[in-house]
Amino acid sequence: MSDYSELDKKQDVHILHSMGYAQELERRMSSFSNFAISFSIICILSGGINSLAQATSGAGGAAIGIGWPIGCLISGVFALAMAQISSAYPTAGGLYHWGSILGNRFTGWLTAWLNLLGLITVLGAINAGTWGFFAGSIGGWIGMNVDTTTSAGFANQIIFVAVITGLQALINHFGIKLTAKLTDMSGYLIFAAALALTIVCLIGIKEWDISRLWTFTNYSGTPAGDASVWPKTDNIWYIFALGLLLPIYTITGYDASAHTSEETIKASISVPRGMISSVWWSSLFGYIMLVAFLLAIPNMDDASKQGWNVFFWTIDSITNPIVAKVLYVAIFVSQFLCGLATVTSASRMIYAFSRDGGLPFSKALASVSKSYRTPSVAIWTAAVLSVLFVWGASLVTIAGSSAYTIVVSCTVIFLFLSFAVPIVLGIKAIGTAKWPKMGPWNMGIGAYRFVSVLVIIAMAIIFVIGVQPPNQWALYITIGFLVLTGIIWFAFEKRRFLGPPIGDMIAKRQGDIAAAERAVGEV
Repeated sequence: MSDYSELDKKQDVHILHSMGYAQELERRMSSFSNFAISFSIICILSGGINSLAQATSGAGGAAIGIGWPIGCLISGVFALAMAQISSAYPTAGGLYHWGSILGNRFTGWLTAWLNLLGLITVLGAINAGTWGFFAGSIGGWIGMNVDTTTSAGFANQIIFVAVITGLQALINHFGIKLTAKLTDMSGYLIFAAALALTIVCLIGIKEWDISRLWTFTNYSGTPAGDASVWPKTDNIWYIFALGLLLPIYTITGYDASAHTSEETIKASISVPRGMISSVWWSSLFGYIMLVAFLLAIPNMDDASKQGWNVFFWTIDSITNPIVAKVLYVAIFVSQFLCGLATVTSASRMIYAFSRDGGLPFSKALASVSKSYRTPSVAIWTAAVLSVLFVWGASLVTIAGSSAYTIVVSCTVIFLFLSFAVPIVLGIKAIGTAKWPKMGPWNMGIGAYRFVSVLVIIAMAIIFVIGVQPPNQWALYITIGFLVLTGIIWFAFEKRRFLGPPIGDMIAKRQGDIAAAERAVGEV
């Protein structure tokens, strides 16, 4: 951090103090590290691989060739608007803070809960997805029972998820320096493994059929094991729209750059750049990798029948077993580091919301370890809750569908709603007393408002396709959640929750800020 001068440090701390918060967390993340943590959570080797069947058992090749760029644009407009806000307000748990400043206490509180539930469930989904990848590759090498329809296989799944989540929490507990080093490594590993996978796929192509990129084939209802990936429909555009969930599921999690603002040097510049660059490079490398994979598939009709096993079936068909195993190990490590970065993001959200009294046991959840300068209680709370989610939701069935699958569908809706709330509030607030000063990353008021309109359209698209069969219960869960939050707010939180400090409250906090910084050794 040789380019981080004392003046830069004073500027970062001054911005934080001006928002009423102490520098309790340690600023050790470089601009690259801030990019890497979002890039690691997006992880094209996680969502981009584990969700492949949504395309290959959906609208066929065009779901990747045409659908991936469209889905990345739908997700990417959120990052553009969030970059503008994050440059002006670089705080941990940024979304919650933005929702409060640009709106009011309720919109901030609602944003916090949407983002928090999304982060906890997506952490569980990422690590459950890592189990699925492990089960399809490494698990078989060591003779582990990976059949989750049996009690032994299900127990192995839960133990596996608990162990890797515990390791991710332990690494986070020992400080942002260690976490940043590993997520930096993750950034390089994802690039390298994606490139290696691309080369393997290009070498394995038997017949170059570029037309696959724009060929629509309706594979809905195709049996894949005991069930189809998508219900049967004759509407190819409907199934193509559902396939957009592949890139949308994958290109998310870039709010991690905002959540780690207080640990990032030159945050008002590094955070927005981290968001934008993580989306751009993930979209580009993901597209190159998936196009190569699509062209390498031996037969599209046979691939559609593989369902969620399509990745392993294809790689095992086109390359040497030893090469395949090396790839699988690299991808597995990348997926583990994806979960590691998500623990970081979720714990900072819990920490930020708790220091303003937004959660039960807020005092403990907002505490910072003096030894490691990390929100240790928040870290372990995020880890435990995500494991409990995977375990509990996997045991429950709703209308014949696993509650886990339904809630994961809600996860994406919750996350993008938490992105959308402060963005939409910013349309009116930007340039007013609520948001008078832009940060150094500034696209201009007119451009911000235009991008925000695109966000509203994108949010509508995500919501509509996210609640279609077989995920129709996601609609009722989302509506039920919004109704419940409204009841809780008006019955309890409206009188109790004060929100982030504003106005005179910031000035009154200066003594507490100094004491908090002395307590963790910040000088």
